[in-house]
Amino acid sequence: MEAIFHQYPWLDELLMGFIGLSWKHVVMWAIGAILIYLAVKHDYEPALLLPIGFGSILANIPHSSAVSNIPGEQGFLVVLYNAGIANELFPVLIFIAIGAMCDFTPLIRRPSVMLFAAAAQFGIFATAIGATLVGFSFEHAASIGIIGAADGPTTIYVASRFAKDLLGPLSVAAYSYMSLVPVIQPPVIRALTT
Repeated sequence: MEAIFHQYPWLDELLMGFIGLSWKHVVMWAIGAILIYLAVKHDYEPALLLPIGFGSILANIPHSSAVSNIPGEQGFLVVLYNAGIANELFPVLIFIAIGAMCDFTPLIRRPSVMLFAAAAQFGIFATAIGATLVGFSFEHAASIGIIGAADGPTTIYVASRFAKDLLGPLSVAAYSYMSLVPVIQPPVIRALTT
């Protein structure tokens, strides 16, 4: 096989993406395809699922120019990471946008709905304790636990401080969890209510 690549050097460059392919890449492609399908066909949070799906596919193409980190030849996903996530600009902008869109009328009318916020805080601590019991370090457990509040920007911020090695998986998990709430909630509600 190597003799063929030596004889035809352009073939090596043409098949570069397939040579480094592993089952993990294929699994991430499948996950990305499912997210894109849910966004397009069922209209489940398309603003979140569509970019996450495309990003998971693009980032998992072996030797892709989208994630190339060669000096002077950085891929566009690396540029976006350096421009907004590494310096924490994107989470701040997301917080500002979410804050600008908040309508506090229901909270002012019925202050008892603050109990839902308390439930989210319980989710943070329960998830962090569970992650610690499974064997994660305290820093990693705190980064995993923040997903319990269903808050993507906070997950990115905490992971960038305490678990940089888990930043990618935690971001995908947090935003996928938030965007799949319309899929997860109905069966849970049907199971718990009449």
